[in-house]
Amino acid sequence: MLSPARTTIRPPAPRPALPRSALLALCACVLVAQSMVAAINLLVPQLSSSSLHPSSSELLWTVDAYVIVFAGLLIPAGALGDRYGRKGALLCGLGLFAAGATLSALATTPAVLVAGRGVSGAGAALITPATMSILLRVAAPAHRPRALAAWTLAVGLGGLAGNLGGGLIGQYLSWRALFWVMVPLAALLAAAVARTTPRTDRAVDAPAPDPVGTLLLTGGLFALLFGIIESPLYGWTSARILAAFAVGAVLVASFAAHALRSRAPLLDPRVFGSRRLRAASLGTAACFFGLFSLFYVNSQYLQYVKGYGAARAGLAIIPLTVGMALVPRLAARWSGRPRPVVGGGLLLIGLGLLGTSTAGASTPYALYACWLLVISAGTGLCMPALTLGVVGSLPAHQAGLGSGLSTSAREVGAALGVAVTGTTLAAHASGGFADGMAAALRVVALVVVAAAAVVTAGYGRSGSGSPDRRRRP
Repeated sequence: MLSPARTTIRPPAPRPALPRSALLALCACVLVAQSMVAAINLLVPQLSSSSLHPSSSELLWTVDAYVIVFAGLLIPAGALGDRYGRKGALLCGLGLFAAGATLSALATTPAVLVAGRGVSGAGAALITPATMSILLRVAAPAHRPRALAAWTLAVGLGGLAGNLGGGLIGQYLSWRALFWVMVPLAALLAAAVARTTPRTDRAVDAPAPDPVGTLLLTGGLFALLFGIIESPLYGWTSARILAAFAVGAVLVASFAAHALRSRAPLLDPRVFGSRRLRAASLGTAACFFGLFSLFYVNSQYLQYVKGYGAARAGLAIIPLTVGMALVPRLAARWSGRPRPVVGGGLLLIGLGLLGTSTAGASTPYALYACWLLVISAGTGLCMPALTLGVVGSLPAHQAGLGSGLSTSAREVGAALGVAVTGTTLAAHASGGFADGMAAALRVVALVVVAAAAVVTAGYGRSGSGSPDRRRRP
């Protein structure tokens, strides 16, 4: 009697593990990229008196070139990483970041400095979505909330590291030192990524390069961000700003029309049919709207009103690190209940901003630091859930695209927060900085609280952390 044939069943190929060293390297990359958004602000006084002799407009572009290119290229960069390799995109981004820093450090004219900042911004656009998508593809589902919490902490700490580093360099070194430091740092990070980070599978069904869509989307975001960022200088109703908004709206609408007709669009607008994704994107923008509004007035308040030096002003922001470092670990345990986490975090940010709006010359720093702790706790509570709400609403092979959407919401929120705060300060200039700061932060706090209500409603009443998949394109 013949024995039955044995069938050999091969188990599926195991997914590469995410070593702790790789997690640290990825988080360090995004921290460094985010730090350059804020660091330059504390060097503006030194730049204005430097041998470059920049005009006020050139100073503004020195600050903003990085964030404009960063935000404008995030979605295309995330899609390219998904299709052609996330680790390769990350290494290319670190190379571009270092090249831009070198160009900035060697600048002999303001135009070269602005160009260098733009090149570094393009590198950051490749770095940020690649780091998150590698985490999402490699981390086991049970460990994903903790990995995202660590990534979110790195983003928050990046802004604080930029403030600290910019303040110390502004106090003791030349502005060129900021960029020279970034060159070997980027090289070290590239070596760490190459050694520790596993390669992930390429998403062959991810969108192919879409040059028309990329140009329309990047041009539209550039025009809209130009209007947001330049509005404090020219005025919200000036012809230049209104034209920028009009051009941006036309280009974004043209991109949507092109994407709906294309067989392989860079970004299918129908992904916004997900209620969860819309709410999470709005909540992310609101969080950074509040955070960067605070960054914008914090150093000025501490230096102009309290009389602190640049280094001391940078160190005084340290309380914002506490909640961002501790609360995300707690929030990761509540990943299945995003509604109270997101709503509660945004409300804490609004409450903290209202508290800081009461600060004046006689306010003890200890009280001011307490309000910073409240804002920090709110940010650490809501950001992991908001990030997961965006990337979790898309298919796994579009992790880079989801990261690009999430980070774009951050950068647009940050730019809008700075613009609104700067405009309000200018409108209250006759009453002194403290009065203008109080008015600006009250406006920002009300916007964040209103966004909290809208975002909480957008998450629905379900206690599940699963994304809304009813309208998946």
